[in-house]
Formats: sequence, structure tokens, C-alpha cells
Amino acid sequence: MSAVFEKSLARVLTREIPGCTGLVSTERLSGGASQETYKLMITDASGNRPLCLRRALDGTGAEVDSDLQESVGLATEALLISKAREALVPEPKVDYVLKDRDGLGEGFIMEWLEGETLGARIVRSPEFEGVRPNLARQCGEILARIHAIDIEATGLDEKLQTQTPEILVNQTWERYKRFNTPQPMIDYSARWLLDHLPVHHEVTLVHNDFRNGNLMVDSTGIVGVLDWEISHIGDPMRDLGWICTNSWRFGRADLPVGGFGMYEDLAEGYESISDRKLDRDHVRFWEVYGSFWWAVTTLVMAEHFRVGPDKTVERPAIGRRCSEAQIDCVNLIIRGPVTLIDPPDQADDEMPGIGELLVSVRDFLRADVMDSSSGRTQFLSRVAGNSLDIILRDGSLGAEHRRLELERLRAIFASKDDLSDLRWRLVNALRDASMPLDQDSVIAHLRDTVANQLAIDQPRYSGLATALAVRT
Repeated sequence: MSAVFEKSLARVLTREIPGCTGLVSTERLSGGASQETYKLMITDASGNRPLCLRRALDGTGAEVDSDLQESVGLATEALLISKAREALVPEPKVDYVLKDRDGLGEGFIMEWLEGETLGARIVRSPEFEGVRPNLARQCGEILARIHAIDIEATGLDEKLQTQTPEILVNQTWERYKRFNTPQPMIDYSARWLLDHLPVHHEVTLVHNDFRNGNLMVDSTGIVGVLDWEISHIGDPMRDLGWICTNSWRFGRADLPVGGFGMYEDLAEGYESISDRKLDRDHVRFWEVYGSFWWAVTTLVMAEHFRVGPDKTVERPAIGRRCSEAQIDCVNLIIRGPVTLIDPPDQADDEMPGIGELLVSVRDFLRADVMDSSSGRTQFLSRVAGNSLDIILRDGSLGAEHRRLELERLRAIFASKDDLSDLRWRLVNALRDASMPLDQDSVIAHLRDTVANQLAIDQPRYSGLATALAVRT
């Protein structure tokens, strides 16, 4: 942050924040594709106290990282937080929304909250053992209050897009099609979703990113709901399906609500506040959509590495998480027996072998580099080590995986075409609906293909264990 910016910020704080006598410090906490977050320390009569600044990158609005929906803008996000707080949703108090005359760009200043936002810690840490059993019910209560907000009285109906289930499915499917990569399970999931669109649904405010990782938790429970930037008006069950999506359970597939609770507790909390009765199949539709959406979004992030703007080692690694979301779709809509490839015995007479070279680099990153670094560099070193693990597993399993995939596709189409052509043939048949969704050979092929790809990409992902638990 430049000296000029800090001077302007200090002027705004002393003018607009009651009792503020000066700016002590600024600390940038995070920065994504569209927004920055700062911890501000100000002085007032009681001494020093923290505030939070949310600001658009470079002071301008931007598209959110998903590249699927535009951000609502920070002024609207501030309004959403304020109206949610009035509805008794745990939210910080918004103190001031930046104006053009402030010279600070788009953003707002709000109360600073203390708590944990890392989903894995919320799921696993002994610190939250006492509150975890109540979190699912609390999520239900909070969502019921969000969905009860009067969108017309608050003016939100004029600031937010209205999105139907059909629009969201087609929007996501079309985004994936632009990547020109054949991922048949994504196309299968899109077809399934369009065949199972909710017949009837209410229209309310939808947070649209309500999940473990966007909830702030302390020893008392949920103290804040974060990231309202892709909110819209639509089917409220979208929020309930998203909090149940396996990607946000952080390894606890047995606890469907955020990795910390059961569906029954979520429903009980929701229905204690709302007149709506939850339909499990309706919520399940949105759970499938959540995994489908996340599968496409991981590819969006990988594309950012290919064409910019982000060339970090993290982006292609996230792209390999696509198979995680695909196995979740498999488990939800075509669950059945799968067969994993046994690693072949590989004699390597090279000294050192390629595998040994990769292991040496991986271990260097995980030991020497990580031990001597911190923050972002340490994190990216871990990511780089994980990417080398994928390369090692592909070297062991990839050739046989692709041979069996080709064998199955040739049987389905009675064709001797190569693997790429047959992948596209299946994708196109799913897209033009010439391939029925209930064809047994296709279903079995998708299960085995996705599971074995995941065994290469991330064999420890909980969805793989779920898939393997099915017996013939």
C-alpha cells in the first residue's frame, strides 16, 4: 500500500469512523482476482482497535475468479452484509462504504471479527470439538434467515441477477465447452441435471457460496458469513446443496453438512426458522450441481495458467482436482462398483531412474524449501511437491489406465478409432442426446474412468473411498 493511499485512507477513517483519531497500521491479508482484504489498526478513546477494509483490486470492480459469474460489486456486498445483519445473520457491522470522492476505489470498511475460517481446521481441530455438533443446525437457521430477507424492500431485486436452475446449468456447461477438453462425466452430469430440474421452487435471496471455508467460527459457533460477492436471486435450495457438497467436507464424507454435521440437523435448523419444508431430492439436485460446477471451475483455474493471468504452480494443480468433483457426481447419480488398476511391477535399469529424480526433487521441495520459507512460498512448495506426486502416479498407472479406457470405448462404439477421437465421440453423443443416460456400458465406463483418473490425481480424496465402498 502506497504512502499516498495510506494518507487518503487515514483521512477517510478520521472523518467517517466515530471516535477514530488516526491510522496506526495496515496489513494486507489476502488478494484474489477481484478483491483485497486488509486489517486496519486505528486509534480511538479506548486505545487501538482493528477494522477490516474490503477493496476491489486496483480500486475497480472485476469478475470473480470462477469466470462464471460477475461479482455483485463491493457496494452491493456491503448492502447484503448490512441487511443480513438486520435479519440476525451473524455479520460484522459495516461502518462505511467508500465513495468516489475518497479516492480509494470501490470498497467498504467494517467491524473486525476474530475466528477461524479454514475449513480443514474447523473440521479437525480439537479447538472446535465443543461447537462442531451444533454447526449444521446453526447453518440451517442462518440460511433460513438469509432466505427470508425481503429482496424488494431492501432494493436487492434491482441490484442482483435472477438465476433459474436451468440458466445456471446451461451457463456452466457452456463455459466448460469452451475449453475444448473431452470430459464425458461433466457432460453426463449436465444432461442429468437438465433432466432433473426442480419442477417448482421459490425465489429468494441466495448467498451462492455458503460453505465451510466461508464461515467464521469461534468457541461459540458461527460468528460470521463471508464472501457475498456472487449472490443472486433464485432457488434457495442452492445454498443448502452447496454446504453439503463433498468438496467442502474436508475429508469427512460421513458428515454431509460441511464435514461437521448431518443433513437432519441442517433441516431441523432450517425448518425451525422457515415455513419451508426441505425436500431431500431437491437439495440433492443442488448437491450434484455443486460438484458439476466445481468440476468446471477447476478447469477455469487451469485455463488461467495456460492463457493468463495467473502462471503460478497452484493453477494447474487445481485443474487436476477436476476428477475429485467428477467422482462426487459419480457417487451421487451413477454410483456402483468400480475397479482400480493395480500398479504394475516396473523394472528400471536406468541409474538413476526418472522416478528417482522426481522423488528427489519432490523431497527437496517438501523438506529444504518448505523448512526455509514461509507464507505463500511455503504453500506453493507444498503444491509443487503434490504435482510431482501426480506425475509419479501417472508414470505408474497412466498407461494402463488409458489402455483400459480405450478398450472400453472401442467396445461401446464398435470402433478402432484412437483414444482422443473416441472420447470426443462419447462427449458429442452425450451433448446431442443420442447417447441415453441409462446405457449400462457407458455408466460402467464413466465410473471406472473417473475413479482411476482420481487414483492418479488424488487417491486420498474421500470420494474415492466412497466409490470403492460399493460392492459388486
